[in-house]
Amino acid sequence: MSYLKFLGTAGARFVMISQLRASGGIWMSLLGEEILLDPGPGSLVRALSSKPKMEPKHLTGILLSHRHLDHSGDLNVMIEAMTDGGFNRRGVVFSPKDAFLGEDPVVLQYLRNYPLKFEMLNPGETYRLGKVEFSVHPLDHGVETYGFNFYHPHTREIFLSIVPDTLFFPGLPELFPGKVLVLNMVLPEEKPHLIKHLKLPDLPEFLKTKREAVLLTHFGMGMLRLKPWELAKELSREHHAEIIAANDGLTFDLEPFLS
Repeated sequence: MSYLKFLGTAGARFVMISQLRASGGIWMSLLGEEILLDPGPGSLVRALSSKPKMEPKHLTGILLSHRHLDHSGDLNVMIEAMTDGGFNRRGVVFSPKDAFLGEDPVVLQYLRNYPLKFEMLNPGETYRLGKVEFSVHPLDHGVETYGFNFYHPHTREIFLSIVPDTLFFPGLPELFPGKVLVLNMVLPEEKPHLIKHLKLPDLPEFLKTKREAVLLTHFGMGMLRLKPWELAKELSREHHAEIIAANDGLTFDLEPFLS
């Protein structure tokens, strides 16, 4: 069974540090692989307390979109958990170069031989983990940041796109054409003093491409005040599309999009 499990839906620093929403990232069970995207603070606890429990030692891959703390806070502990404390070398970690080699890397030196491999992400390149194939595109977020497109194993159509933190720019929606679209929707409106993030007025641009489901996550304080679960219902009616505001623990079935 292929699905997304939201171990957390917190966006930006204040929701993260208050834990109004958890910040554990997204667990992806996909085509026989167990992959964790952006393990922020609390990812290990959220995985182990999930129902059913998401077992870190079953992970075969970890994806990091960028090195900011709300995305990478539990990266090292999840590498440790994936590899049984380094006693079982396994898994692949896909990471931007500056998260691994930059002046402020987030991967601890002593863990670097624990996984089978570290793959450095490069713009436009395609990567494979078992039957899972995905490509990455650079985003505009102040540090090296990537979004992800996942390919159907038979048709090679992009069935799933994930757009993490970024400022909106022309052509962004066309880079991520997945039938299922996950958007980090941090802000209800433009706030120039905050680091570059998507905001609600950007959403209609993504809906110009045909989508079967749009999942909003990574909510900042302003979004939480708007009650995103109610907002998603209004947006669905307005745009005649299935728009879902993820909550902590939400499981979204991907099987209908892989049949």
